[in-house]
Amino acid sequence: MSMLALPIPKGIGTATLACALFIAGHGTPLLAQGLASVSAQEPMAASGPFADALDAFILRLWPDARARGVSRSIFDQAMRGLAPDTDIITLLGNQPEHSKTAAEYLAQVVSQARVETGQRKATELAPALERIERAYGVDRYIVLAVWGIETSFGASTGSRSVMRSLATLAVADPRRPQYWRKELLTALVILQRGDITPDRMTGSWAGAMGHTQFMPSSFMAHAVDFDGDGRRNIWTSIPDALASAANYLKHAGWVAGEAWGYEAVPPDDFEFAHATPGGARTLFDWLGLGMSPPPGRKFLPSRGALQVMLPAGARGPAFLVTRNFRALMRYNNSVSYALAVGHLADRIAGDAPLVTPWPSDRALSFAEKEELQLLLQSKGHDIGTIDGRIGTQTRDAIRAFQRSRGLPEDGHPGPSLLENLRQASRS
Repeated sequence: MSMLALPIPKGIGTATLACALFIAGHGTPLLAQGLASVSAQEPMAASGPFADALDAFILRLWPDARARGVSRSIFDQAMRGLAPDTDIITLLGNQPEHSKTAAEYLAQVVSQARVETGQRKATELAPALERIERAYGVDRYIVLAVWGIETSFGASTGSRSVMRSLATLAVADPRRPQYWRKELLTALVILQRGDITPDRMTGSWAGAMGHTQFMPSSFMAHAVDFDGDGRRNIWTSIPDALASAANYLKHAGWVAGEAWGYEAVPPDDFEFAHATPGGARTLFDWLGLGMSPPPGRKFLPSRGALQVMLPAGARGPAFLVTRNFRALMRYNNSVSYALAVGHLADRIAGDAPLVTPWPSDRALSFAEKEELQLLLQSKGHDIGTIDGRIGTQTRDAIRAFQRSRGLPEDGHPGPSLLENLRQASRS
């Protein structure tokens, strides 16, 4: 599963990829963080030496597997004939969500077809969803939305051998070999416990498994046997898969009976500097600052503080999000992903589309993000390391630059901001 979840998805689940837009410097998807950018280092060539390296890796893996209680027979069954998956070498550097705006991502994953499928599933699975909602306190429409975005309601769970994928990544990805190695060892423990057999342990090229795209470590921590057959089966048991997702969200801090958030309309004189990670306020306070729901809609009472999210900056939709939004980001640490799950859940439940139109801005390329950071640094702003990733320091620097130029302090790294920085550097 976040990470992660996105177009190549399905063969790779959405939660196994990082989405393009991050707010206030949140990092890579927690559930598939091994997909962090590998641009700084090239993956190992997928030929002779690569195959030899994989063989040597498997030999070295056995003592650690044995120490975790994996029998020799299970180990041999899982590793027998394992060859490198050369497609993964290409896929490592081909993560399309990195070049999508929040608007583009939501348009793709919150489609009318997906909404209608979700509504059919809500009817077909009503008894199971009611039991899951009662057991874990997570809204049924949120659970359906996670399923819909991760694997299109089970239509695209991935057919690659998880053993082969994780072993390949452990050798081929120079950035996070230990992460993949630990996930592979955990997958072996799952086999040892009898939840699934090696031939049926299939998933994405990143090793995300089943209807809701759990990484092996997430499976071990949160998968449940909800249908009572003695196995935690997220591959073919829909009740097990959906209950496991609900269990994950419960442990991620989901608060029963509370919404994920709402679309909001800022007043014309809104100070966008309020939209910072430390700017959470009560709903009463936001109303006092002029925040209002779109025409014909209303905010439901919220027991906790809410934060303003501006996924497209000051010119796009604004959202007031609750602590449940943070629980969704624990599933995949991306603002775009959490927004998509929340909005799809609302649409499945019968709510209307968003009211505020998205701007037509494109996402900055990796090189443009590096240029943006370099220009900010040249203006005396502390952005940390120039790495093409828009984190907390970079967003703080963006706000400081915007403040100095009399621009809305939304911290958004769009093309217009980059052009402003270029002009400022020439003056």
